[in-house]
Amino acid sequence: MRRSGTYRLGALALVALALVAGCADREERVLFDGNYYPGKVRGEKDDRRDFTATVRRANAGSEGAQDAAVYEATRYCLKNFGTSEIAWSGAAEGQEGPVYARSGDSLSVTGRCVIWN
Repeated sequence: MRRSGTYRLGALALVALALVAGCADREERVLFDGNYYPGKVRGEKDDRRDFTATVRRANAGSEGAQDAAVYEATRYCLKNFGTSEIAWSGAAEGQEGPVYARSGDSLSVTGRCVIWN
């Protein structure tokens, strides 16, 4: 499944800004809608291209949490596979972008890093 060019460029812009800013120090954290959403990504054991990206503090703002989850997913694919192309799990045919799952104060997305040969 391919995302539209506009959506992909937006995700790449988020990643580029974050890479420039870094995220090691408190002053250098990447903010979304003015909030920090701590995130992590877990790759599947069988095939690390399959992953789940989760952010916490989603109660601070839904849109910011969604952007932060996509950022974490995109960063994972770029770092591990050199691609920002993601096939989102659970997306209906023709749907653009990820399907978000909410659990308490966490928000997650599941996908697969797409590697073109």
